[in-house]
Parts: sequence; structure tokens; C-alpha cells
Amino acid sequence: MADIQSLKQALAFSPENVPLLLMLGEAYLDQFSFEEARAAYDSALKVDPANAQARVQIARLLDLDGRGSEAILRLEQLCDESPNFAPAWMLRASFSLNEGRAREAREFYERGVALDPSVKNEDLLKRIRQAGGVRSAEDARDAVPQRGGDRQAAAYFDPEFEEDDFDDDFDDHELEIEFEQRPDVDFARVGGMEPVKEDIRMKILYPLENRELFEAYGKKAGGGVLLYGPPGCGKTLISRATAGEIRAKFLSVGLHQILDMWIGKSEEKLHEIFELARRQAPAVLFFDEVDALAADRKDMRTSAGRTLINQFLAELDGEASRNEGVLVLGATNAPWHLDSAFLRPGRFDRLVFVPPPDEPAREEIIRIMAKGKPVAGLDPAALAKKVKDFSGADLKAVFDLAIEGALSEAMRTGKIVPVTQKDLLRAAKTVKPSTLKWFESARNYALYANQSGFYDDILHYLGIQK
Repeated sequence: MADIQSLKQALAFSPENVPLLLMLGEAYLDQFSFEEARAAYDSALKVDPANAQARVQIARLLDLDGRGSEAILRLEQLCDESPNFAPAWMLRASFSLNEGRAREAREFYERGVALDPSVKNEDLLKRIRQAGGVRSAEDARDAVPQRGGDRQAAAYFDPEFEEDDFDDDFDDHELEIEFEQRPDVDFARVGGMEPVKEDIRMKILYPLENRELFEAYGKKAGGGVLLYGPPGCGKTLISRATAGEIRAKFLSVGLHQILDMWIGKSEEKLHEIFELARRQAPAVLFFDEVDALAADRKDMRTSAGRTLINQFLAELDGEASRNEGVLVLGATNAPWHLDSAFLRPGRFDRLVFVPPPDEPAREEIIRIMAKGKPVAGLDPAALAKKVKDFSGADLKAVFDLAIEGALSEAMRTGKIVPVTQKDLLRAAKTVKPSTLKWFESARNYALYANQSGFYDDILHYLGIQK
């Protein structure tokens, strides 16, 4: 901590010294003090908004915080603005590999090394190769994300490259996406969450089931609904269940299926997805971590990001958009990061708060998680009382931890060792509810940035009278 103190003392005399701020951020990272590191990098960007090193490190911190989609979006913007900054390409390679896109990871890795050989990472390269990344010179040349004839990069990947061999007509891959035909889950198979289910019935199911009545009042079936709440509380599950309830096709859209490094291509992909949903109506389009696609345009440093947001808005309720029978569901942990234009009528104008599971829901989740496992003496009701504020993901962590202990004992004895209530209670003391940190932030937004009343459900859940 001595280095940190020295840096802070130096910054007291020179608070806008960007190199010092970057060094402070690195020092905090070494100490795993992520919030302090983020504050240091944010301070650097206030002085130098284009600083590539600070922006890369913020993307890394966002990924560590579970906000991978936002991290990817920020990296894409950085690579557009500073295409010669090799560390950004290397981090994109790592993110792509973690998402199972080895070929894309290899492309980004090679591009980074081409810009700066000193960023070579043999461990990352080995993992890319093991995951099936491109290996031959011919494959590497074909995989280079070039448009409009970037001959220099093609020559780098293939020493035998000749000018006449380069094809200026870049042949993009087709959109790889398909609908899930009538999901096998409905509300009956979702434990608890009764208030959320009833909210969805009122805002989604009844209008779809009574189309003629609603059309008589000028209302159309479909539209946009935003599900928000702490991470790990079942927003994706309730979305699939909604599709199952209305017997509609379901499509979960990932950020990687839309974002493209070429200007205009992301907008084309987004349009194709909506057109596909319109042809398949009745259909449910589900966008997870929608705040990464619908971020506040004031935070965008590039016109490319703003253009994609404008395209999203046009697909939701533009004059050329006909979304009758298409229900667009968006899920986010941070609705306050969305551009306000998305919350206007005709877009995501219906908000559904998905809170942590209540006690009956936790009891049901515990029963479901115990099925098929060697569990003895389980008392779901008693355990549910001990895990207040736990999300579904937190409960899974409790079971995983308890099972690891029993499995370790089983490996020593060679016999199946059951997981007991005592094991689960001991694990529950170790796992901390992840929802508490979310509510710390949400409470501030609900109290001080809630002029429209969007977040009244949060205040009601916390028992706060405004």
C-alpha cells in the first residue's frame, strides 16, 4: 500500500496528471481494489477522454463486474477510434475466446500482434489454438476482418500473398440465428414470482389474448417490455416462460449476434433479426443486457454507437416498422443506463420489476435444485428462511459449494456422501447475497433520479415512502 500512498500524495500536488492516475489504477488493480481502480481511470478520462489505456482497463473492470456486454461494446468503440492500439485487440481476443468464438479471437490476436509484437501472449495463443482458432496461413488470411482491401494485413498473415489474390468483395457470413419453437417452460414451471407473473399477465398476456377488444381501442398486440432487477433473479427464465404462455416462438438475441466492427453492419444485423421476428409472428424477441445496445447516447463517443441506437429505436416503433404480434422483451440490471428515448410510449414503455425470490419462491427453487442429487434431511422451508435476499444464482452457489464438500469426502471414501441440511446451511453462511450491492445503487436512483416514477417498484420493495 506504500506505492498507493506515494501516488496519492503525488496526485495531491498534480491531480490532473494522467500518467500518475494510470499508475494509481494499476496499483489498485494489483490489490484487487476494483472500485478504487475504476475511480482512478475515470479521473484519467476526465482529463484525457480519448486515453486508450484507461478505456481498456475500464472494459476489463466491467467484465470482472459481470457486465461483459458493456465491456465488449466499449472495446469495439475503442478499436474503431484507436485501431492501432494493440492492447485493445488483445483484450477483445480474450473476451471472444471466453464466449467460445475461437476463430474471431484468433483474428483479434493476430491483429494486435501485427500492430505491436511486444503484446504477444503465448498462453492466450495456446488457448485459442486448443479451442479451434484458425491456424494455417490460408485460414488466417481468410479470417482477417478486412473490408475494402486492407492488403497490408493480408500480406502479414500470408507471406505468399499477391495483389491479384485479394478479393475486394468481402463475403459476409449469414446471420446465424434461429427461433426456439414454443419453449417447453411456462409460468407453471417457474417457482414463485407470482407478483411478476401477474404483472406480465396484465401488461402482456391479456392484450395478446384479447386482440380484437384492444384493437377496438386502437391498441395493437405486441410492443416492448423491459424487465429489470438484480442479476441472477430469473429475468431470462420468465421471458422464456412468457413465450411459452402465449404459445409463441422465442428468440434470445445475444450481443455478439448484432455487433460488428464494420460501420453499418450492426444495423443491418439488427434489422434482419426484427424482420425475421415479423415473419415468424407471433414471436418473442428477447434482448439480454439490453443496456449495452440501448445505452444513453450522451455516453457514446462515436457516431457508430449512436447510429445503432437510432436503428434500434426505428425497429421498435419507426414508420416502416410493423411489429404487430412481435413482443420485444429487454432485460437489464441497470435500467438507468438506457437512453431515455427507449422508455417512451411505443418502445419499452412497460417496465416490470423482477425482485429477488421471496420465501415461497426460494423454497421452491431449493426443491428444484435438490432434485436428482444425493441430498439427505433437507428442510426447504427452514433453509429458505436462512437465505433472505439470495437470488436464484446465489442459491445455486450454495448448492455448488455444499456439493463440492460432499464430493471431496466421497472421493476419499469411495462412497456416495449425501449433502445434508447442515452442509447447505454452512455453505449459505459463506455465500453472500449478490442482490444487496445492486439495491445500494438502485436505491439512490429510485430516490434521486425517479422523476418519471419508473423505479417506484424499487422503493415499494425496500419499504421506502417517498
